Amino acid sequence: MPIYFSLLNKLLIWGLIFLSSNQLVLAEQVISKSASPSGPGWTKFSQLEKAGFILQDEAQNIRHSKNHLQTYVPASTTKLITALLAIEHWGLDHHFYTDFYLIPSENGPVLAVKGYGDPFLVSEELIVVAEQLKKKLTGLGISNLAGLQLDTSYYQAGLIMPGTNASSNPYDAIPSAIAANFNTINVRKTGAGVASAEKQTPIVDSGKSFIESSRAYRALKSGKKLRVNLGSDPAFSQRYFAELLAHFIQQQGVEVEDNIVWSKVENGKKLYRHHNSRDLADIIKPMMKYSTNFIANQLALNLAVEVVGGQANKHKVQQAYQKLLSERFDWQAFYIEDGAGLSRNNRLSPNQLIDVLQAFKPYSNLLPEIEQRVFAKSGSLIGVSTLAGYLKKDQELWPFAMMINQKVPYRFRNKLARELSQAY
Repeated sequence: MPIYFSLLNKLLIWGLIFLSSNQLVLAEQVISKSASPSGPGWTKFSQLEKAGFILQDEAQNIRHSKNHLQTYVPASTTKLITALLAIEHWGLDHHFYTDFYLIPSENGPVLAVKGYGDPFLVSEELIVVAEQLKKKLTGLGISNLAGLQLDTSYYQAGLIMPGTNASSNPYDAIPSAIAANFNTINVRKTGAGVASAEKQTPIVDSGKSFIESSRAYRALKSGKKLRVNLGSDPAFSQRYFAELLAHFIQQQGVEVEDNIVWSKVENGKKLYRHHNSRDLADIIKPMMKYSTNFIANQLALNLAVEVVGGQANKHKVQQAYQKLLSERFDWQAFYIEDGAGLSRNNRLSPNQLIDVLQAFKPYSNLLPEIEQRVFAKSGSLIGVSTLAGYLKKDQELWPFAMMINQKVPYRFRNKLARELSQAY
C-alpha cells in the first residue's frame, strides 16, 4: 500500500508539472529578441528544442529568456537548492558532530561511535578525534579497548539514493551515517603494491583487499593515482571507517582489539562529542567546486531527519524538499528526490532556479568562477547539460539559468557563459 501511494503521488506531481509547464510556456517558445547575447553558441542554442534559459538583471527584469517556465532535468544544479535549504535550516556556522561512548563488556571497555551523517569526516578529523579520545581514556586509566561498536541507525540500512550507479566512480559513493573520506579511497600503484595517495591516510586491511580486487586498480599503470568509492555495501565502508579510526587511536598509544560490531547505543558513558572543524560554509564551497554528490546527499538526508523525522531515507528526502520548497517559494510544478541531482526524475524550470538564485545571493561567494565574471554551478548527465549562477556586472549580480536536455558538444555551456559575459 505505501508503495502504491508513493507511485500515485509521483504520477500526480509529474502530471501537474506537465500540465503547468505546457499551459504556461506557450508564450515563452521564442527567445527574446530585444536583449539577446550574440555569438555562434547562442545561435545554436536558439535552435535547440529541449532547452530553456533566463537571465535577470539586478532589478529582476528579464533580459533574455527561452522556455523559462518549462521543466527540465536539472542535474547538479540541484545542489544550489540543497545548499540553500541547508544554510537556511542550520546557518553557515553550523558544525556537524559525531558522538563517542564507552560501553562496558566482559572483555573490557568498547568504544561506541554514533554517527549523525557528518559529510566531511576526513582523515584529518579522525586524527583529532583520536587525540581527544586518548586524553579522555588516559583520564579514566584506560589503555586498551576491547573493540569498536558502530551505531549507524540515524540512516536507514542499505540506503542508496536515486540516480546512483554501480560504478567505482567517487561520484557514486553511497551515503552513510558513519563514513570516512566521503566513502572513497585514494591510492597510488607502486612496484611494491598499493600505497596511499594521501600522507594523512594509511592503507588499512579492508582498504588494501578492496583495492587489490578492483578492476580499475589492476588496469592502472605503476606510479599512477586512483580514487574510487568503497562500493555499494554500507557494512564494508563502515568497517573501513572503523579500521581507520582504530589505526589513529593506536597511533596515540591505545590498543584496540580487532572486534567490530554493529549495534545501537542503548546505554554507556558519553566520552566525547566531536564537532567537525569545518563549518557549513566550508563544506558547501568544495561541494560546489567539485560537485561532490556524497556531501550533497548527506546534507539532504540530514535535512530529511530534522524536517520529517525518523530514520533518514530517500523517500523522506523527497518529502522534505517538497515541503520546504513549496513553503519557501510557493512552487507547484516541480519534483526533487535527491540532494545531488543524480536522479533523472527530478524536474525544475529555469524560472524556479532563478527563485533559488535570488535567495542565494548573500552566499554567492560559495560558487566557483567558471568563466570570467561568471560564478555558477554546472550539471551533467548523459544528454543533460545545465548551468545556473550569476553574471557579475560591475557590483551587480545578474542571476541566470540554462537547462539543456539534449546532446550538445562538450563544454558548450561554458561557451554560452563566455558569450553571455561578453554581451553584458
